[in-house]
Amino acid sequence: RIIELCHQFPHGITDQVIQNDMPHMEAQQRAMAINRLLSMGQLDLLRSNAGLLYRIKESQNASKMKGSDNQEKLVYQIIEDAGNKGSIWSRDIRYKSNLPLTEINKILKNLESKKLIKAVKSVAASKKKVYMLYNLQPDRSVTGGAWYSDQDFESEFVEVLNQQCFKFLQSKAEAARESKQNPMIQRNSSFASSHEVWKYICELGISKVELSMEDIETILNTLIYDGK
Repeated sequence: RIIELCHQFPHGITDQVIQNDMPHMEAQQRAMAINRLLSMGQLDLLRSNAGLLYRIKESQNASKMKGSDNQEKLVYQIIEDAGNKGSIWSRDIRYKSNLPLTEINKILKNLESKKLIKAVKSVAASKKKVYMLYNLQPDRSVTGGAWYSDQDFESEFVEVLNQQCFKFLQSKAEAARESKQNPMIQRNSSFASSHEVWKYICELGISKVELSMEDIETILNTLIYDGK
């Protein structure tokens, strides 16, 4: 509610304004809430003739956007709304902003030079650059995740992982058979969870990139499709 009040009065609010808006809140509770917002960097504390003023803190990007014209702000907003899926490229921006392409290209270059946005190549379309905010990590749907390097599919890497996962499951099955226990216990001990397979692959150290459980499950699914 304090944040909402600060948005309503962008020049700042006094403690009295907060008190009037929330008369049932105790002074100690109010002070705790304000201190928390100050420590989280969401509020600025200023002195004025009326006493202490609390004002919403501008984000780093907002302060960088100061002095930008409305067209630049509009393009930035469109890219910000797209998130890290990188679903936004110059044609989408043109469609959403109604600006000519030459103007959009100029704005994109300007925003890139200010390190507010970045262009990322998409595996879905090699000649297509998508845009996202500078500090975002692109989604795996854009980069292709662990299986792609510079937009090239790493088929040898996938094959090595395929073989190693199979080898691990095979050794589990052999160990279970050699245990000479009853068939039900043998069958159960031959199973391995995807976490166990992931741990084994990580300990082998054959991957230069950090593999997730999801990556290993993708490989295990290829073994199922191969009938292995």
